[in-house]
Order: sequence, then C-alpha cells, then structure tokens
Amino acid sequence: MSNWTSLWYVWLLLLTLFLLLLCGVTASCIKFCCQKKRFPVETFSRHPYDLPVIALDSESTAHSTVT
Repeated sequence: MSNWTSLWYVWLLLLTLFLLLLCGVTASCIKFCCQKKRFPVETFSRHPYDLPVIALDSESTAHSTVT
C-alpha cells in the first residue's frame, strides 16, 4: 500500500474540490442575503398621468398660420 503523503495529486484534487464547494456555499449565502434585503420593484406606477394629445390636420388653420 502506498504512503498517502507521497500521493500529492490526490491531496491537490481534494483541496480543489473543497475550495469549489466552499466557493459555491459562500456564493449561495451571499445571494440569499442580498435577495432578503432587496425591496420588490413595481412594474406599473400607481398613478398614471394623463397626457393630452392634440391632432393637427394639414388643412387646419393652426397649421397654415405656423407655416
């Protein structure tokens, strides 16, 4: 049976897997905490504003006085 300390690639693989797992857990915790603090965003405003639209015809007197 081999000595475990001489198998450096096994330790390297285990360390890499542990670091990836640690990064995933940390990212999940950060994402969870940020979602809790964020306020819900309204998609529609509560009080829509009415905008009057004035249609001008080419035959109207307002158009002929401007041009």
